[in-house]
Amino acid sequence: MSEKKSQHNKNNFLKTVQSVLKSDTFSFIIGICSLFLATFMLLAFVFFLRTGASDQNVLESIQQEIPNAEIQIENNTGSIGARAAEYLINQCFGFGSLAFIYFLTIFGLHSMKVHLFNLKYHFMISFSCMIWVSVFLGFITMSSMENSFLYAGGMHGYNIAKWLIVKIGYPGVWLLLLSTLVIIAIAINKKTIEYIRYALNINNLKRKISDKEGRFHTDNSADATTGTKESTVETGTDTTGSSEKENALNPEKTKKSFLQKIGAVFANIFSKKKSASKTTADTTGPAENDTPASESENSPVVEEPARRSADDSIDTEETAEENGRIPEVVPTATVSPVIVPEKTPETRPQVTQPAVNEPDFEVEVGQEEAYVPTQSEPYNPRLDLPKYHFPGLDLMKQYDNMEPTVNLEEQQANKDKIIRTLESFGITISSIRATVGPTVTLYEITPGQGIRIAKIRGLEDDIALSLSALGIRIIAPIPGKGTIGIEVPNSKPKIVSGQSIIGSKKFHESTFELPIALGKTITNEVFMVDLCKMPHILVAGATGQGKSVGLNAIITSLLYKKHPSELKFVLVDPKKVEFSIYSVIEKHFLAKLPDESESIITDVTKVVQTLNSVCVEMDNRYDLLKAAHVRNIKEYNEKFISRVLNPEKGHKFMPYIVVIIDEFGDLIMTAGKEIELPIARIAQLARAVGIHMIIATQRPTTNIITGTIKANFPARIAFRVSSMVDSRTILDRPGANQLIGRGDMLFLQGADPVRVQCAFIDTPEVEKITQFIAAQPGYPSAFYLPEYVGESNGSDFGDMDMGHIDSLFEDAARLIVIHQQGSTSLIQRKFSIGYNRAGRIMDQLEKAGIVGPAQGSKPREVLCIDEMDLEQRLKNVL
Repeated sequence: MSEKKSQHNKNNFLKTVQSVLKSDTFSFIIGICSLFLATFMLLAFVFFLRTGASDQNVLESIQQEIPNAEIQIENNTGSIGARAAEYLINQCFGFGSLAFIYFLTIFGLHSMKVHLFNLKYHFMISFSCMIWVSVFLGFITMSSMENSFLYAGGMHGYNIAKWLIVKIGYPGVWLLLLSTLVIIAIAINKKTIEYIRYALNINNLKRKISDKEGRFHTDNSADATTGTKESTVETGTDTTGSSEKENALNPEKTKKSFLQKIGAVFANIFSKKKSASKTTADTTGPAENDTPASESENSPVVEEPARRSADDSIDTEETAEENGRIPEVVPTATVSPVIVPEKTPETRPQVTQPAVNEPDFEVEVGQEEAYVPTQSEPYNPRLDLPKYHFPGLDLMKQYDNMEPTVNLEEQQANKDKIIRTLESFGITISSIRATVGPTVTLYEITPGQGIRIAKIRGLEDDIALSLSALGIRIIAPIPGKGTIGIEVPNSKPKIVSGQSIIGSKKFHESTFELPIALGKTITNEVFMVDLCKMPHILVAGATGQGKSVGLNAIITSLLYKKHPSELKFVLVDPKKVEFSIYSVIEKHFLAKLPDESESIITDVTKVVQTLNSVCVEMDNRYDLLKAAHVRNIKEYNEKFISRVLNPEKGHKFMPYIVVIIDEFGDLIMTAGKEIELPIARIAQLARAVGIHMIIATQRPTTNIITGTIKANFPARIAFRVSSMVDSRTILDRPGANQLIGRGDMLFLQGADPVRVQCAFIDTPEVEKITQFIAAQPGYPSAFYLPEYVGESNGSDFGDMDMGHIDSLFEDAARLIVIHQQGSTSLIQRKFSIGYNRAGRIMDQLEKAGIVGPAQGSKPREVLCIDEMDLEQRLKNVL
């Protein structure tokens, strides 16, 4: 109890510390400390430039423990600032250390949430600039370092530059510095590539020379004739008519120079950072300079946006008039034609949108918080196996004469026998009609007035005797109709092939998430259900009545409809022969525990562990659904496909998982209640996260199909059983005992069961399908379920005899300490042993004090710090 209490207190303390570290208050305090450190270091650097020479001797005397030496330090930030500046500048990176101050400032503002930055981007830029500046300054100041107290590049830059000179010489160092500078500039702004391409283009150089010559001749002609050009540039009132005439006379003038283009690009980049006064002067066209103040007040299109975007220090028109100033006094000559592109007065108010500056902060915050996918196309899970091909219908066997034949003589004879038998008991009918199915014909009768239905229902055996049938089933009344149904087996039943079901139009056009085509109804319609809506199935029936064939039909339907990335099976087969044929598709559709050699679970002792592992997977999926703010797997996968969820935060595409257990009765007899608990958990909760379960048994008794199982499996499939008690156990009503076998079944989901002839899919057909899938490229391994560690594992070992230590105990202990991960699966994987032996070794490691107790699905805590500590513990144990 004391150990549990201490562990509980420890967990609470860790949770408290974790919540404190994630709180906004702690982040804000970290930001303040970072800004304080950045400001302090900046002041220390500034004072070091002035007092560094005198402080060096003082710092040396401090190291030699000379008394009262600290009082003589001239740096205003004290001995700490002087030491930090001396170390970072002279001993480390020189002036490149300013990048460290820059990143501290960025980190502080980010932590305080004053402005959110991309810390990874700023860190890489700061680090790159710090290294480059250090090497560059160390290279160019190498000869002057001996005569100065200040090492501009620091010892780092000096040593790196000296090493580079030896390796590649002075020209190589210059080329290396230039190329790295270009790379850093490209990382800061990708438009640097465009500038370099433009500068290296010979045609641009020729255009620049011709542009200069044309402008020289044009300027001379303008000075000799009128001189209106200068006035036009100064006032910014260049007219369209005069420019068209000059362009017609001199086409060379239309080409912009290199400096003008660079100026225009930088004007676009820094257009948002212009002052409000320039914005007002720029938005005021040349035609407005001649208008009086009264007219300008009546123009809200131009003046009102400028008034909203101006700072408080900028006077508006009203305050300017009160102070005796005129708004038109703002000169337009301050706007350079190189910085501001030429625009007509009508378009100038749209150059700078003042409203854009107001929500700048909110926009940047949203971009940091929202996940921005690297690809714009929706995620396609099928691209994991892009060359996968679905199996074709040619893999399935085609039977002749599959369609039911209408034997009119047999139908008429059966009608007459039914009418005579009912009349002999005083029951009159007004009409009778027959519907021929694959194996059963439904006769619908309409009784006369005053006939009780219970009376007809009690004549079931008499009607079967008169018809000489194997067994009939009376539906009184038929739901939705005013008739009573009598199902009579055909004398020559037909086989419902899997090819006719899988190849049907209804199956191919189905929009179900997990479509299951079971067979055909009495009306010869393909019977399909959606496993997602059921959501779990209980299959029961006597031996040899088609239960295994029904499971094959379920699995085959899903294989024909779903891609390996969208569906996984967990197959449990205590008989070891029913599902062995599906082992070849392990890397495509099967899921298993890590380090298990077989993908089909045949060992009864591992079934409980597997089902508990499925429960862990279910809990993990619910955590992902909670983080994504969705309610089910369909909504989650839609969000992930549309790239709304961030994979770096653990989000992933979730395939459906179908757990199929054959011979459930054998598991109950061996595992008992231990296996019923995880099955009940999966059946109750797993539907929303895409985990569905199908259990089958040939012993439909109350001790096998308990009330808990029946309550959580609303969908039931009943093949023929031997007694009415078994039928009531499965369906809560009689009827399964009256089936004729050979795939004849009742499907119950809701109020009334539906009689279906199950599709016959033989073992050779399943083998062809699985071999076709196995021949295609698959995943590297099966879908691994998470490891489950029970609460009793590692805790109930008080009676464990440490005198019989496993031979792999010492090796496993060293493995655990080296990896610092207490995981049973790690021991299994490294030593190729089973789970039971690995679990015993883990229990011995815990008792020896090498690992901590089990923590659910999490790895155990490793208590040994290093190999020295391990050796000491091994000496005490061995």
